[in-house]
Amino acid sequence: MNKITVIGSGSVGSTIAYTLIVMGIASEIVMIDINQEKSLGEALDIRQGVPFCNPATIYAGSYEDAKDSDIVVITCGVARQAGQSRLELAQTNIDILKTVSKEIVKHAPEAMYIIVSNPVDILTYVFHKISGIPEERIIGSGTILDTARLRARVAEYYDVNQKNVHAYVLGEHGDSAFVPWSIANISNVPIEDYGDALNKANDYPEFDRNEVENYVRKSGARVIARKGATYYAVSMSVCHICKCLLSGIDTTMTVSTMMHGEYGIDDVCLSLLNVVGHEGAHTKVILPLNDEEVAALRHSADCLKEIIKSIEI
Repeated sequence: MNKITVIGSGSVGSTIAYTLIVMGIASEIVMIDINQEKSLGEALDIRQGVPFCNPATIYAGSYEDAKDSDIVVITCGVARQAGQSRLELAQTNIDILKTVSKEIVKHAPEAMYIIVSNPVDILTYVFHKISGIPEERIIGSGTILDTARLRARVAEYYDVNQKNVHAYVLGEHGDSAFVPWSIANISNVPIEDYGDALNKANDYPEFDRNEVENYVRKSGARVIARKGATYYAVSMSVCHICKCLLSGIDTTMTVSTMMHGEYGIDDVCLSLLNVVGHEGAHTKVILPLNDEEVAALRHSADCLKEIIKSIEI
């Protein structure tokens, strides 16, 4: 029996709940929202499709119903608008998180927490400071989605399975994120060399790092401009985190956690490669970054610290 509470029944929260059901990750899902009618409608809509999936219960509830949750996913907050940066959302969503945190931690003190609301690195940091939950049980969704976008774009260049692409986006889930190209590869072959490494004639286009990085950086804004919000890919990535937390086997992924001196960075949350399993995000993988990449990571941390200085926790 796995119980997951999803706070926020907007596009992201309801799609996460739907995806959890379809993937068979949880046997009990509680949906909580200040707009209870919205939660009731979303839960009812999903529940009526459960006969086609693994047996599960899903319902709209209150904070009290979150008792004994294994995982709490926090998606509530004001959505990012077209042309608006994630960091502009900061104080409004911090105030919402503070209200939610006070209630949910009281009823689910043993749960693992996944912060999804933006700006995710700032909100993950704030949750660390106000919740009293042990650090390994607090995970920001961070750049797991950016990393998926990166792998999807690289895979398109070479028409290869995305799972054969081993590359990451590190730092802030936002404008200062970066790709450590020195360790990026496709099946152990440096990405730019992959086409030449194939034992057949090919007409692949020349690999363009700048184009790929721009694609990753602008993807969210492009989706928002075209359809109003992003929720499918982020929901799949959050459900992947949930699946790994409930698994007995550790998995590495780029999620946002508190820094304690790694690469000379302290007291800020951002994404590195983390080992995630049933004990939470319990270990960081210290990647062999070159000097330029370490500088980019520190720059990302500095950008986030500037925001932290300006907010009220």
